[in-house]
Amino acid sequence: MGAVVGIVAAVVALVGLLAALGHVGYLAMLNSAAKQRGAAGQPVADYVSSRWKVAGGAAGVAALGLLLTTGSGVGTDILGMLLGAGGGLVGYQALNSTRARYRSQP
Repeated sequence: MGAVVGIVAAVVALVGLLAALGHVGYLAMLNSAAKQRGAAGQPVADYVSSRWKVAGGAAGVAALGLLLTTGSGVGTDILGMLLGAGGGLVGYQALNSTRARYRSQP
């Protein structure tokens, strides 16, 4: 029973980490494009610099959750799963809000 909980917790935490890292990657892409545009991209670069803490925090919490799932107890697996899922959810919601802000309308 404990092995099944550990596997499920690890998968949930890994998916959460990938979602949080997706936001980090999107911000990096936006920052790169803004810097290539020079002064015209400065508002986007300012927005990206204000969002790094949220993205890094979500990714850090999700990574901590994944690390906790490598423990030997069911309690640490559940805590890791909750942290991984929470970090992933925050990262996913932040990614969606950033994408909605800069989505081009035809």
